Amino acid sequence: MTNELHQPDENTGTMEVLERHQFDVSNLKDYMHEHVEGFEGDIKVEEFKGGQSNPTYKIVTPGQSYVLRRKPPGKLLKSAHAVDREYAVITALNQTDVPVPKSYALCEDDDVIGTAFYLMEFKDGRVLWDPAMETSDAEEARGVYESMNDSMAKLHSVDPDAVGLSEFGKPGNYVGRQVSRWSKQYIDSETETIESMNNLIEWLPNNLPAEKKTGIVHGDYSLTNVMIGKNDPNVIAILDWELSTLGDPCADFNYHCLQYTMNPKLADKEYCKAQGIPVIDDYVKMYSEKINIDLTEEWDLYSAYNLFKLAGILQGILGRVRDGTAAHENAAERASGVKNLSDTAWALVEKNFI
Repeated sequence: MTNELHQPDENTGTMEVLERHQFDVSNLKDYMHEHVEGFEGDIKVEEFKGGQSNPTYKIVTPGQSYVLRRKPPGKLLKSAHAVDREYAVITALNQTDVPVPKSYALCEDDDVIGTAFYLMEFKDGRVLWDPAMETSDAEEARGVYESMNDSMAKLHSVDPDAVGLSEFGKPGNYVGRQVSRWSKQYIDSETETIESMNNLIEWLPNNLPAEKKTGIVHGDYSLTNVMIGKNDPNVIAILDWELSTLGDPCADFNYHCLQYTMNPKLADKEYCKAQGIPVIDDYVKMYSEKINIDLTEEWDLYSAYNLFKLAGILQGILGRVRDGTAAHENAAERASGVKNLSDTAWALVEKNFI
């Protein structure tokens, strides 16, 4: 949930390619001539601004533009920066009505530009950075939220087997496996005793949501990870598939909805109504009707799980600070964040399930 961390001016548009991200452009041009249908002409390379962990470039030709995403140069963790997985899910979704860019080619030959990369269509739209939609009128704000909701429901309605993604992740017990993973990370990274976190680690494995039909989950669906039309409020592309896998669609949607808890403006129902943004209850109902699952009884359980997961992610960063493998900046703030998240999650459990 990184919306508050982004500043629009710093993360919008393109810039000259950073020195550490440069590559042999003539090699790329030769590759595109051979592997990209309809490609012709010279190319100009620009780098998109923003904090993508996979460097992302705009490839401009006289006829059209493309987007290239690559693994960053340097030594990487084996499973990190899996551009092949991003390419696989986007290519599979090209067969559906889920708004994604058209994929063109995946290159796993490091000799071309130094690391693996893929090419996809350039979608000319807007990335909006403020989920509170303060600079939008009520009609646009409502339209954007309704389209985000609809696009996520479309994604979660896709049968992975039908689009060739049956091997894209492990089937079943998604939330249980996630609880185990983040419990282990928390314990390995623990820097202080937090009673609520220990309570969650003990309680959650025995109180999981009912098993849902496995779907494709995005992993980090947010306003900043979709592209909106230039002149309309519709989602024209879902971006940044780095965390996508197979799992529980309802957990994915609930994670997206944590912004209603964590953003003070969105937590204010009167603000939402005045701004045109659907209030949380209406937003959940809108999604539930589209996927035909009533989330009412389990909503707070999913919320407790996702708050717990976020606490585990933050604690992992604190563990790296402790071990000297991450910077100390904001460490105290992150520590208070872990406690606040776990306290909020456990309060939900106590209120609704104990």
